[in-house]
Amino acid sequence: MNPLIQPIDLRGLLCPNRVFMAPLTRQRAKDPDCIPGELQAVHYSQRAAYGLLIAEATQISPEGKGYPNTPGIYSAAQVAGWKIVTDRVHAAGGRIFLQLWHVGRISHTAHQPNGQSPVSCVAAASPAKMVIVRADGTLEEVPASMPRALETNEMPRVVRDYELAATNAKVAGFDGVEVHGANGYLINQFLSGSLNTRTDAWGGSVENRLRLLMSAVDAAGAAFGYAKVGVRLSPMGNAAELPAAPDDRELMLRAARELGDRKCAYLHLFNHYFGAHGWNGPFDRALAEGMKKNFNGPVVLNGYSRDVASAERDVREGLGDAVAFGKLAISNPDLPERIRDGAPLAEWDASQFYGVGGKGYNDYPTLVTK
Repeated sequence: MNPLIQPIDLRGLLCPNRVFMAPLTRQRAKDPDCIPGELQAVHYSQRAAYGLLIAEATQISPEGKGYPNTPGIYSAAQVAGWKIVTDRVHAAGGRIFLQLWHVGRISHTAHQPNGQSPVSCVAAASPAKMVIVRADGTLEEVPASMPRALETNEMPRVVRDYELAATNAKVAGFDGVEVHGANGYLINQFLSGSLNTRTDAWGGSVENRLRLLMSAVDAAGAAFGYAKVGVRLSPMGNAAELPAAPDDRELMLRAARELGDRKCAYLHLFNHYFGAHGWNGPFDRALAEGMKKNFNGPVVLNGYSRDVASAERDVREGLGDAVAFGKLAISNPDLPERIRDGAPLAEWDASQFYGVGGKGYNDYPTLVTK
């Protein structure tokens, strides 16, 4: 039988299949208040048949924002908006986690409170290009702003932001949260041996570079319980702006072990991030297998499996226990059913990945509605 349509137990949360929806930034929460609502409720409830929905990256604080029209989870209005979403998903029989996000230096002063500088582990600018909204409503691509290094005495406040975000997610009705430690954002910046040259307890050594990740996970665990906390890492493909460091492998293997010791819900491994300099690093199967062994719990793959056939192979061979689909989840709200029935898959429209309204968001038909 197809392994993707077999159930899986995530530390007590029973999922009916191993076809997960990856967290996908769609920029459809209205600025300036970053509130989700009915549009997102329709979108996620349409996909309730997925084994697990991992909702889009959601900033834990105003400081954590890097893109226009992305949702937050730090205000009462945002919590109320997300409650509409989770109620609809649960009514449709689904399960949904929220990804907790702080972009760090991948931001611009235009997205920051009072036009302040973004923050990171060190004062080194990202080479990323950012999109900002001008006063006339037009979009412009600009270089990321120079960040300032977080002071040592600020780090407990950042950790508290993660705890408040997790607490708010629980109030909003989510089944759990995913701590975003991948793709070059704040936690990944602290993990990076090529970037994080701090000399305090939050940088330098492997143990110190892991501190923010583990502190954020512990904060989310305090709010939800570790069995409801997943973690996303990109062990073989940080953003191209974060070159490999000699002890990256040691750090990732240790992270997997410490997360496994806490019995986190799952470890979500993202392979490769396409940056300005192309694919950053080859697939390292031995590292993926080592992390899975160290974690000793459910592993979700994203970006390893390029299509449904390779996803089936990777789960059958034990590389991962579930696969999170991105683009196919955009265009196939009923992907688990299509995989089960061997039905054709719908193509996505990349021009509608980001924007406003339901076009290219909530208008992909299911096999039943065709």
